[in-house]
Amino acid sequence: MQKFVRIESVGQVFPTRKGPFVALRDIDLTVAQGEFISLIGHSGCGKSTLLNLVAGLTRPTSGVLICAEKEITGPGPDRAVVFQNHSLLPWMTCYQNVYLGVERVFAKTESKAQLQARTHAALELVGLAHAQAKLPREISGGMKQRVGIARALAMEPKVLLMDEPFGALDALTRAHLQDELLKIVAKTHSTTIMVTHDVDEAVLLSDRIVMLSNGPAATIGEVLDVPLARPRDRVELANDAQYLACRAAVVDFLHRRHGNPAARAPVAAAAPASPATAAPAREATPAVGLHVVSSAPATEPMRRVG
Repeated sequence: MQKFVRIESVGQVFPTRKGPFVALRDIDLTVAQGEFISLIGHSGCGKSTLLNLVAGLTRPTSGVLICAEKEITGPGPDRAVVFQNHSLLPWMTCYQNVYLGVERVFAKTESKAQLQARTHAALELVGLAHAQAKLPREISGGMKQRVGIARALAMEPKVLLMDEPFGALDALTRAHLQDELLKIVAKTHSTTIMVTHDVDEAVLLSDRIVMLSNGPAATIGEVLDVPLARPRDRVELANDAQYLACRAAVVDFLHRRHGNPAARAPVAAAAPASPATAAPAREATPAVGLHVVSSAPATEPMRRVG
């Protein structure tokens, strides 16, 4: 598959009162067209910062980001973002919220009938055709998120970016929307990058899981291939050996090899990670059906954002 998104030697430094804060360093990642990537790691590791860089909401301090052979220099309709907060306009109906995005992207090239057709198709895709006339206050939290996903997909983005889109939902609603997202991605073949804290969500949805080391100066610790055939069914996968092995590998990285950063002593904001100061970490036990690509030493120290 074509390498559709390229992140090359990217670093991100933010100015603070205490001096420069190194959020990310040495990020190198390629995403193939149609691939589903999850970014996972402890709070403060820079997952959302990296997603914002791909979205063009912030510019990198160093390195370059490329989408479809064009450098990312700012936001654009080729990269749609779905946030944890649905960000719907409360005075507009579900239909109007989706139509607003469609109009901004396609108004100059398509007729009103075509814009309306796009809007209806997007709401149908997420199963909300029946609720198109409702206001956000008249629908559930899960439905609001589906409207947000419909709005993003209606713009036909080259890359769908999702920042913990189901993080604020209850467990049953979250599971339902994960299943819906599996179906949507299967239909649209969208290139997707998603930030999550949920190990099971990452394994269920992803082709690869990118695990970030603890911040500050966070980088990619490992990239885990998820060799599960599609379509995927959560019930069938519950006792699947490959699913369990993938889950174990991510849990091992997060909770044994990179521990809880809250339990670590805080460091100066600008201090970069220094492998030489860390205690050696035991290698994870190889798991059946896994392909783990290491892109940072396992002995990288665990840091906490100050």
